[in-house]
Amino acid sequence: MAKRVLISLFTILVATTITFVLVHNLPGDVFVPMAMDMAREQSIPFEIALETVRGLYGMPALDQPLYRQYFDYISHLFRGDLGESMLYHTPVIKIIASALPWTILVQVMGITLSFTIGTLIGMVAAWKRRGWLDTLVSGYSSITDATPDYLTALILLIVFAVNLKWLPLKGAYDVDVRPGVNLRFVLNVLYHAVLPMATYTLEGMGGWMLIMKSNAVSTVAQDYVKAAQAKGLRDRRIAINYVGRNAILAPVTSLAIAFGTMLGGATLIESVFAYPGIGFFFGEALKRRDYSLMQGLFLLTTVGIILANFLADWLYARLDPRVRAGG
Repeated sequence: MAKRVLISLFTILVATTITFVLVHNLPGDVFVPMAMDMAREQSIPFEIALETVRGLYGMPALDQPLYRQYFDYISHLFRGDLGESMLYHTPVIKIIASALPWTILVQVMGITLSFTIGTLIGMVAAWKRRGWLDTLVSGYSSITDATPDYLTALILLIVFAVNLKWLPLKGAYDVDVRPGVNLRFVLNVLYHAVLPMATYTLEGMGGWMLIMKSNAVSTVAQDYVKAAQAKGLRDRRIAINYVGRNAILAPVTSLAIAFGTMLGGATLIESVFAYPGIGFFFGEALKRRDYSLMQGLFLLTTVGIILANFLADWLYARLDPRVRAGG
């Protein structure tokens, strides 16, 4: 365990270093977007706005050599300081703390629903293969794999929010609702989360179907399954206890990774719905070249994936006794 912890910390350091170098070598001037906004809002020439912005937010640290900026960043990082957002003029840690709950809410619900529905359908399709459900699973998976997630989000938005007006267009809750632990606020939050959650669910189901179907098909061909059938056991018991328990190992490992990567948010989906999660701020940071915010969000994603790998190994050992026994 100690060795794995050290390897994980080293991985985080390497990923942080690579991210720092890549972010600081992105093309474009970080002050240009801010200057364009100032010029548009105050109706002044762009050149004057650019000089003003450089004077106000020049941040002398950005004029230092890259290696000095890197060591300053790492030293602050060890103190728990992720820096200040150049775009929002707020500590990055506060932005993450405010955005993370919204991303976790919709993604946990979306991933859980897509995993549950997808694995169940995939197992049934494998058990009754060469039927209409098998064809449906393959067709649905092909369509969702070929469809960008933002396109699915736009379709749901146009149909259910614009045309039918059943669901809200944007935001995490209505402006006239007071945040707090009360029924009205909770119901309003869930109401606004329906479309993002539905997008995650529809986009993710196809992948879980194929993973479960592939594993279940190979499991059905095993000798112990044939022996159970020869003993006359009920199909339901064989499907659940013999096929499902063994075929679920790979999907569960992938599920743990999915929960880890969700900390990075889904930039395009949250941007379509103007949902104030991690993905939305990722998009804004990339668009505005907000170095500090980008680095903080990339670090969050890296840590999430590493923790997810630990969880995946633990779950795999719990589900497969052979792993616990060292077999």
